[in-house]
Amino acid sequence: MKVCVVGSGGREHALAWVLARSAEVVVTPGNPGIPGSVQTPPEDVAADLFVIGPEAPLVEGLADRLRARGALVFGPGADGARLEGSKAWMKDVLAAADVPTARHGAFRDVEPAVQFLKSLAPPYVVKTDGLAAGKGVLVTESLSDAADDVRAKLAGEAFGDAGRTVVVEEGLTGAELSLLAICDGARAVPLAPAQDFKRVRDGDTGPNTGGMGAYSPVVMATDDVVGEVMTRAVEPTLHELRRRGVDYRGVLYAGLMLTPDGPKVLEYNVRLGDPEAEVVLPRLAADCDLAELLAEAASGRLRRAPAFRPEAAVTVVLASEGYPERPRTGDVIDGVDAAAAESDTVVFCAGVGADAEGRLVTAGGRVLDVTAFGPTVGAARERAYRAVGRISWRGMHHRSDIALAAGKARPGGGPDGKDGV
Repeated sequence: MKVCVVGSGGREHALAWVLARSAEVVVTPGNPGIPGSVQTPPEDVAADLFVIGPEAPLVEGLADRLRARGALVFGPGADGARLEGSKAWMKDVLAAADVPTARHGAFRDVEPAVQFLKSLAPPYVVKTDGLAAGKGVLVTESLSDAADDVRAKLAGEAFGDAGRTVVVEEGLTGAELSLLAICDGARAVPLAPAQDFKRVRDGDTGPNTGGMGAYSPVVMATDDVVGEVMTRAVEPTLHELRRRGVDYRGVLYAGLMLTPDGPKVLEYNVRLGDPEAEVVLPRLAADCDLAELLAEAASGRLRRAPAFRPEAAVTVVLASEGYPERPRTGDVIDGVDAAAAESDTVVFCAGVGADAEGRLVTAGGRVLDVTAFGPTVGAARERAYRAVGRISWRGMHHRSDIALAAGKARPGGGPDGKDGV
């Protein structure tokens, strides 16, 4: 089978790396650090299966265009991609499907939004309606800061047209969890749960990012928790989408808060999470054929369920100086090969380019994803940070506390802070 992966980041590198176990893989446009990268537009690639990585081309209808020419595509059409393209529409779907979520309201005018904020207790959550590369969410204890954020977004100062509608939510308490499900339009099967770290600095401080690291498995994500999420969230959502005429074939990513009242959906994404993909996909068992699994879902005939190796995986994201506000690019990257040579370690290339001499250079905010495996989260974490120590470039930064609490947890431990273990 020939598979075309669409995208250019660490998620797409991880997809290609796992798919290559059983398939011929090309990645468009890819980047100089991803083997098999081509500059051919996806519409001009001949492949048996297309796997679309990022959210933007899904929202823009790439899956529809490929399907119109007879291609087999893993990724929702533009109708289903509205789950991520419009948070207001996503919340409407959740309400119609009776999926547990935060109390919320969608607003295009400042005054009603501010009045709704005043009816909530802190923390306050303000989200852009449209795509914002994972950076369109403010969580704050300050009512005045939340109101100022509403004004900036609705004025177009923060995210342009993507912020012309805002969703205001009550803040939920509990441990966060990411659960990704493979969907064929009618049926869904879960992948291994993961937990990511959004804030740029240690201790979950600083601005939100696209994600600074992740780990899997997650002790608190028991079979009962996963089953509850599938029964109360994922399956009702698929049913509601079908009721609306949406044939959803692709990944449904549930961002969850495990509250005292049970799991609640914070948001849905319509693609594999990044960096969650870099820990979940590499944990697939050696005899689990990812290409066949995604092809079954794309054809609407999902028959198999994924199986996972028992080892844990931890990913640490290495970022450019200035990320997430103003990342600097063009710095030469040293040590990738040395890091990848560490035992049970792989380096996925995200924001990577090449200079005139063919050396890898920084070309984005999140540059590299260093993933390591181990018998426990603690062992995987130790190996990941050992490999991170091999890599350098001017201004490189990363968090030093990815999976720290999880790595210290005893099997069977309970929720305790961000890591939920």
